[in-house]
Amino acid sequence: MAKAYTPRPPEGGGTDEYRCQVIDPGLTKTAFLTGTQVMPENAAIAHHAIVYTVPPGGAAAVREQDAKTPGLGWQCFGGTGVDGAEVEEGEAAWVDTWAPGAKETLFTQDAGFKLEPGTLIVLQMHYNLLATDGKPAGSDRSAVRLRLTDGTPQTREFDTLPLDAPTELPCTADESGPLCDRAASIADVTKRFGPEVGGTADEQLKECGQNAPKPGNTQTCDHKVLQPMTLFAGFGHMHLLGRAIKVELNPGTPNAKVVLDVPQFDFDNQRLVKLPSPVEIGPGDTLRVTCTHDAGLRKRLPQLSKLPPRYVVWGDGTSDEMCTGIMTVSPHKS
Repeated sequence: MAKAYTPRPPEGGGTDEYRCQVIDPGLTKTAFLTGTQVMPENAAIAHHAIVYTVPPGGAAAVREQDAKTPGLGWQCFGGTGVDGAEVEEGEAAWVDTWAPGAKETLFTQDAGFKLEPGTLIVLQMHYNLLATDGKPAGSDRSAVRLRLTDGTPQTREFDTLPLDAPTELPCTADESGPLCDRAASIADVTKRFGPEVGGTADEQLKECGQNAPKPGNTQTCDHKVLQPMTLFAGFGHMHLLGRAIKVELNPGTPNAKVVLDVPQFDFDNQRLVKLPSPVEIGPGDTLRVTCTHDAGLRKRLPQLSKLPPRYVVWGDGTSDEMCTGIMTVSPHKS
């Protein structure tokens, strides 16, 4: 990070801050990223981190976001928090995560994320100030180590393939309140994050071929594979109510295979898991993502226990949820 940062929870209280920092690796020639390692300076408050790479096409939007936000970096939760870094020509790639105890995830095959000159790193740090009841607890100047190789003409280029499923988690039987109504909850998400995020819950139902929401702890979605590619690794992303996530290839067939299985999801341990060996997939194949959430955790988690109960749908906030299996893939060149 360019400078040390002292985290402060956002207005309205709480003990968590998600802060994105832009880091310029200063690349002067194309390289391939084969491993990353986050090195937190203040481990007492560094809860977890996500490392994104932003290609040159999205660099201007990242710089603009950084410049217009007071202080070092900017607050972010569900992603980079930069709209212009999510468009096709400048799309941010989620390349790795870190949590206390996590080591470098090293790819030993001739493959990596292609980083062109001008590529930026966005480091999302989750700071937790629970021990000081939300009061500032010192500064942090974390760093990221990048393992780079020049590559060869045969080097496979990595990409990220997100596989989403809806979140339709109703209030528990002993909970009640205005936000336990699905429409009211979606309106609240829309108010906090805008119409695009607010419309995601209904859009996911359409994408997953569901005519109406099916409230419950467990949700699934089948994704058709559109082009030949190789699966190398993956990790599951949910929020604080997540219990388990799984990605299956061609479920219910003789060739079914589980390519990602996190039976006990830990929000602070979202590790990238390499497949035992790469798996080839292509048109005609199906990838099914399944997530289980638990609304009963709401009363047990300090971050959520003081918030009103709600029907939980997709959203960027701590009290919202997500279900995404993020796979590291290499599309075949035509």
